[in-house]
Amino acid sequence: MSRLRAAIVGATGLAGQQFIAALANHPTFEITALAASSRSAGKTYKDAIRTEKGAIQWFTSIALPEKVASMSVEDAEQLDASKVDVVFTAVESGPAKLLEPKYAKTTPVLSTASAFRYEADVPLILPGVNAEHAQLIDTQRKQRGWKGYILPNPNCTTVGLAYSLAPLHRAYGVKRVHMVSMQSVSGAGRSPGVIGLDIIDNLIPYIPDEEGKVEKETLKILGTLTDGKIEAASIAVSSTCTRVSVLEGHTEVVHVELARATTEAEITATWRGFGREFLAAGYPSAPPALIHVHEDPFRPQPRLDRDLNDGMTTAIGRLRRDEHSPNGWKYVLVSHNTKMGAAKGCILVAEHLAATGYLG
Repeated sequence: MSRLRAAIVGATGLAGQQFIAALANHPTFEITALAASSRSAGKTYKDAIRTEKGAIQWFTSIALPEKVASMSVEDAEQLDASKVDVVFTAVESGPAKLLEPKYAKTTPVLSTASAFRYEADVPLILPGVNAEHAQLIDTQRKQRGWKGYILPNPNCTTVGLAYSLAPLHRAYGVKRVHMVSMQSVSGAGRSPGVIGLDIIDNLIPYIPDEEGKVEKETLKILGTLTDGKIEAASIAVSSTCTRVSVLEGHTEVVHVELARATTEAEITATWRGFGREFLAAGYPSAPPALIHVHEDPFRPQPRLDRDLNDGMTTAIGRLRRDEHSPNGWKYVLVSHNTKMGAAKGCILVAEHLAATGYLG
């Protein structure tokens, strides 16, 4: 069986490089096109990421694949999306707003950008949580007259929170959530990013627009698809998002009030059993478990837990009762922001879409 042809747009940036690394030897997808801004167009990929002083700005943990290094980079504005089966975009929201609808006229677009996350006909699919929301793709195609569609991934901070809440909401109902994040610097990218001397020996107490994204996206992900639209979950979500001097892995402290009484043992079992039906499909990028629960009160920690199952599993620990809230509980989680929270999470969704007839 031939692999599906994939284009990566924004290929020279940090998120684009994560797509390249995750797709380099993928059994379902083959990288057949790379695109970036006009200043990179016409160059080989290796030359496009080379500085004037000769440094190769390749930032992932695997070596730059030789095939990719020699591929020619196209101008993103001139990319013919009809020549590929799927487009993975890793660009800022502004360019995404212009480029993604152009590609979607002919081809499915899976995106790390926020440009279309809050459109009524655009689902936010989190693997194993709300795969049924993919049916909204049919509505999007019909309303917009596209052969393809746009499917963004959730904000990386939303991912860990939504994974921890989804099984609780299904089993017990969630009434109220308060979350404080301690987010890694990689979530800011490299340009403009966070200036090194600002973050070392420091904590930045504000990330522009982040809290609103977390609150809106969590309710959309946990919502119900009815009559061609998503009815947002009825949960009070409050968050405070901060940046800390950690390279990768977002840590979140969560206080949750459930709709009915339960026990620590029941919650732990609910988390550990979550997503088994989805994982049984055996998708190449899927982890053995979507959630891992620690018994050690000193875990999870980003340095120790972000790479659990290659960054595709959310680690949770310190579950305990909140005695000041009815049916209240407290816990800590760590989620890998640049793997499940970005490119590799997008690819896992794409694997599911390919298996269910929405790709290829």
